[in-house]
Amino acid sequence: MQVAGLKQALKLEYVSLLWMVIEFSVGLQAGLKAHSILLVAFGLDSLLEIFSGGVLIWRLHKQQRTVDAQEIQRVEQFATRLVGGVLLLLAVYVVFTAGWNLWQHQAADLSWSGLTLSVLSLILMPLLAVAKRRLGRQLHSAALVEDGMCNITCAYMAGTVLIGALLTALFGWWWADSVAALVLVYFIVREGLEGLRGDAD
Repeated sequence: MQVAGLKQALKLEYVSLLWMVIEFSVGLQAGLKAHSILLVAFGLDSLLEIFSGGVLIWRLHKQQRTVDAQEIQRVEQFATRLVGGVLLLLAVYVVFTAGWNLWQHQAADLSWSGLTLSVLSLILMPLLAVAKRRLGRQLHSAALVEDGMCNITCAYMAGTVLIGALLTALFGWWWADSVAALVLVYFIVREGLEGLRGDAD
């Protein structure tokens, strides 16, 4: 039962990793093109999720081979704290850039690829989260359960991106992208602090 569960968990993580690669590349490119700090932050957060997802895949492979659990735990804790620290640096970057854009009255351009990406993320992320949490409980893996919660956070971020982009496109509110980016900081900081505390152990 556990072997089958591990195989399912690995498949989910590979799907999740592939989507994060798409989120990073599309989000960052669309954000830079549209001058959207919101999309850039979304893309950079996805890059960090690629790193943490890779660590979890490594851990699941090690668990399949019944390697020393303490070694796995040490590496996972290190990676989790490293990602947490980088997330907090990302939050500082978002606050500074969003504040500068508000000061300079700089608006983001409409990005159809960014809108499409956020809608697809809103659909896919909750599905992945439910499946990961179910398998995480089955395998007694707190890390897999926590990774499912990261997917929920990603869905919140996608919703924030979508709202910010729509407000700018429909009403011409030049400040919507920057304000929505500042809302995004809440989710980024929460993830970062959890990582530094090692809550994903």
